[in-house]
Parts: sequence; structure tokens; C-alpha cells
Amino acid sequence: MCGIVGYIGKHAASSILVEGLKQLEYRGYDSAGLALGEKDGIKVLKKTGRVEALASLVQENESKCSVGISHTRWATHGPVTDANAHPHQSWDGKIALVHNGVIENYQSLRTFLEKEGAEFRSQTDSEVLANLIAYYYARVDKDNGKNPLLCAVRESLSQLEGTYGIAVICADQPDEIVGARKGSPLCIGVGSGENLIASDVAAFVGRTQNVVYLDDGQIVHLTREDFNITTIGEKSVDAVISQIDWKIEQAELGSFKHFMEKEIFEQPQALENAMRGRFSDDESTAKFGGLNLDAREWRQVDRMVFCSCGTAWHSCLVAEHFIERYARIPVEVEYASEFRYRNAPLDKNALFFVVSQSGETIDTLEALREAQRKGFRVLGITNGVGATIARESDGGIYQHAGPEIGVASTKAFTSQLLIAGMLSLYLGRMRDLSFGDGREMVRAFKAVPGLISQILDQADQIEKIAERYADYQDFLFLGRQSMFPIALEGALKLKEISYIHAEGYPAGEMKHGPIALISEECPSVVLSPHGDTLKKVMNNIEETRARKGRVIAITSAGKEFPDNAADDIIRIPSAHECIMPILATIPLQLLAYHIACKRGCDVDKPRNLAKSVTVE
Repeated sequence: MCGIVGYIGKHAASSILVEGLKQLEYRGYDSAGLALGEKDGIKVLKKTGRVEALASLVQENESKCSVGISHTRWATHGPVTDANAHPHQSWDGKIALVHNGVIENYQSLRTFLEKEGAEFRSQTDSEVLANLIAYYYARVDKDNGKNPLLCAVRESLSQLEGTYGIAVICADQPDEIVGARKGSPLCIGVGSGENLIASDVAAFVGRTQNVVYLDDGQIVHLTREDFNITTIGEKSVDAVISQIDWKIEQAELGSFKHFMEKEIFEQPQALENAMRGRFSDDESTAKFGGLNLDAREWRQVDRMVFCSCGTAWHSCLVAEHFIERYARIPVEVEYASEFRYRNAPLDKNALFFVVSQSGETIDTLEALREAQRKGFRVLGITNGVGATIARESDGGIYQHAGPEIGVASTKAFTSQLLIAGMLSLYLGRMRDLSFGDGREMVRAFKAVPGLISQILDQADQIEKIAERYADYQDFLFLGRQSMFPIALEGALKLKEISYIHAEGYPAGEMKHGPIALISEECPSVVLSPHGDTLKKVMNNIEETRARKGRVIAITSAGKEFPDNAADDIIRIPSAHECIMPILATIPLQLLAYHIACKRGCDVDKPRNLAKSVTVE
């Protein structure tokens, strides 16, 4: 959560910082602010509301200062007020700081600082760190040959418990920025005569394609011409400069009303990218270059454990279904947020997968570290090239879905589903899945982009259906087998962006409680593609309609599902089972999107949510 952008260079910093914050607003949009290292001291501008409110304030306070830090907030400690907005300035005016993370011992530190004469203007944990740095800065030996600001930051961080990604400027040292991270992402944009620091490359991809990702426990010192990375313990670190693999144009709206809409329609290309170069020459299996296990090691895997959160957790449930079906390997799916607090007995030959779109989800990252601590090999599936999970895992698969700006995940989710299916094929062919079955699955995967395009052609029809249901306050989503996780995802999408209460259930569980919710005021969305369970699901629909519940059915093209069997029907192409979860997801995304639009909701920035969850 929260977005950090810092700039030091030759140009006016304020406009660059505001543009960077706009690119990071998906990380938090309660308030925004910036601090500039002016010649006569630090100038702070901050405002509750969206980045546009800050942009107006900046326009009224024109500055040519070329050094600054900025922040867009997702509130943790303290309500949404101007005082609680970042940056935070120390009580003596020497230090300004932006912070992402949670300082768990901030109360005891605040008590100590208040006794030392520090004054506080906010209710945040972050202001404690600004004052702590100022406290140590005032006590640093300025003649010892070391950088005083760096020394103060090092000493302060050694006192912290919790997580942080920070950028700091000092009134006495106006031509430098210090940043540090532990548990919260931070990266450096390396330019010519300018350098940037941010919590996501999206903030500076329009200025440079060169990026250095900081690891936990590292501190960076930035000037206009150079940067230097060390550990908190003052060990020098050799920087590795990587190249960003996408352009700023990919993160712009174009002709679409919202990023979510744009990203729904980008799915054919995103899934094409996820498949590119990942099938064998004989087209009987998938291949992945970064898993770092050979066939013998795969054969020794007795069990697989998938850890993730939110939408990615739903993709893991689909992975469980397909890996068990096609590869015959037992799979467990864990909430990453719960895993490291449990003491679950695990098979010694278990293999872990962690799944995260951003590659920075704090709960998933900690689950990865916990599994590695216990001696397990952990592989990652992520869309974030260079992200922490990608760097710390023992191997993995990149999604290559491109930047996803909308808070509610769309193309990242379907690319995770595709990779889950391809992984089940890859493992199945190592075991007992036949050559013919493998080729049939590859043909199905290759057909996905075209089939999604066919469903997207029905967007106008789905919008009309959405209009009829936009005023309801409760929904049920039902599905069986691999459709159950898609029902969960459909319910989550509706909740996230329209604020309608929605629940996903296995359709077979209807009579075990949820049927009590059925009424004229509670419609059901039923996933009923062709297959072994179609007749059972149609019985659920009849039970629902007998109780005056309205039904939106998502089913395969064909005559097995009569036109009068539901109140509204969305037909998707008939296809191989291994791609049906992907196809069934598209109408659910469009339905949620159009309902949210009809209700006047802010689709891309739903209340209380942020794109990347980097604090517990």
C-alpha cells in the first residue's frame, strides 16, 4: 500500500513527483503530499483526497526546486486528515520523510521522543520516524567524515520493529535523498543527471528504463549524478541495473473509460504473451525455463502447497483442481496470511508455490520466507518482473500480463488461471498424461485468446443485463468443481468495485444453508458450463427459481441449456475443461464492471482498497 516517489536531478521536482504519484495512485488515494528541499528549508505541501487535489495545490505554489519526495497514502495509523498525510516533517523542521509500512513499536518510541522535547502534529506511526531521525541527526558527530543524514537514518532504523519503505530529505543536506526498505518495496530509477526512488517502477518508467531493486535491509544514498547502496550494517552492495520490460503507454487509459475496462479487453493479448514460447516443439506439453527443477526432481514431489491471498488465492484453487486431475499430485491451498502463523505438518517432499500479481504482497512474501526457513523449495508465479518474490524464490514463472493499474485484478487473474492449466499439463506429461491428451490441451490453450475475443463481443449484451441488476444489494455466485473458485472470484469482483454484498458457494452446498438467502431480493449468478455436473447445477437453478430467486446463468453455447432455464443467460464458447474457468471469468468481470458503473462507483479506485497489499 501507499506510493512513494522521490526525485533529484536538473528539472523542477514538483511536476515530476505529481506525475509519478498519478501512476502510483492505485496504491493509495486517501491523501497525497510532497516535500521539496528548498534553499531556505524544506517546503511541505499535502492534502486529503486524490492526487489531483495535490496537483492544484502545487500549481498555486510554483517551485523550481529540483529535489523532493512525495507520497500517496492508504491510511493505517490515524484517520484521513491533512495532518496525517505524508510527508511528515520533524518538529525542528530539519527532516522530511515519506513512509510505507507499519512501525510496530512506534508508541514506545513516541513516548521516548516526547520526553526528549519532540512535538507531534499527527496520529501516525510515520511521524515518529521523522522525529527519531531528527533526534539522532542532532547528535551525530558532524566531523567524523561520515554523512550525518545517513548515520541518523541507520541509527533510527536499528531501533524500529516492523516494516518500512522510506525516502528522507534533510534541510541541511538539500542535494541528496536517503531511502531504505524492509518488507516494503523500493526501487531506484537510474537516469542521466537525475535519479529517482519509488515504491513501483510505474512512477518513473516514462523517464528511464533502468531500475535497481533494493533488498530488505538496504539503504540507498542518491545524488543527481550517482547513487550508493549499503546495508544497515554499512556493508557495500554492488548494484544490479535491470531493464523495465514495458513502456509508459501500456499504463495509459487510451480510449477506455477506466483501467479495469481496458484491462478486461487486453486479456486476449495478455494471455497470448503468457503462452509465448512455452509449448514444446511437438505441442504435447508446456515448458517453463525458470522452474529450476529437472524431471527427476519433479518425480520426487509428493505434494504441492500453494500460498496466496485474495484473487490469487482463487487461481490457486483452480490450480489445485487441475494439478490433481491431470498430474495426480495432491495439492493444498493455503491463505498466505494464515500460513506462517500455523504449525501445519508438511510432507518432507512437498513443493511450494507462492502466487502474487505484484510480487510484493507482504503476506505471500512472508509465507515464502517461512517455507524456505523450514527447508522447502519455493517457486513463484508473479507478474512483477524484478519484484521481491521473484528475487527471493528458488525459481518461478512470470505472467507477462503487462502493467495492471485497476485495483480489481482482471488480466492478471486470467493469466494465473492459464499458467495453472499449463503447469498441470507440464506435470501431467511427466507422469501419466498421454501424448494425445497433451496435444488436445495445448490446442485448447492456444485457442483461448480468440475465444475470449468472442465473449468480449457480447459486452453490450452483458451491460444491458447489468443494468437490470444494478440496484440489488445481495448476490449469490454458484459453481461446481473448477467453477467454484470462479464463483468466489465473481463474488469478490462485485464486492470490490460495486460494494454489493456477494457470496460464492459450491452449488452442491445450496441445500446445506445458503438456500435460506434465496428471495426476490437476492439474485444468483450460476456457472453452468457443459460437463458432468450440468444437470446437477440445473437442479440448483430450478430450486432457486422455485423460491422466486432471479438467475443469471453463464453456460456453454449449445442446446443443453434451454433458453428459458434462467432469467438471463450469457453463453460462452464450448471448450476443453482446462480453459473453461478462464472463459467463465470474462462475463463475471464485465458484469461487475457495468454494475459498478451503473451505481456510480469509482471502478479503478474502490473505497478502502489498494492494489498492492504491502502491510499486514
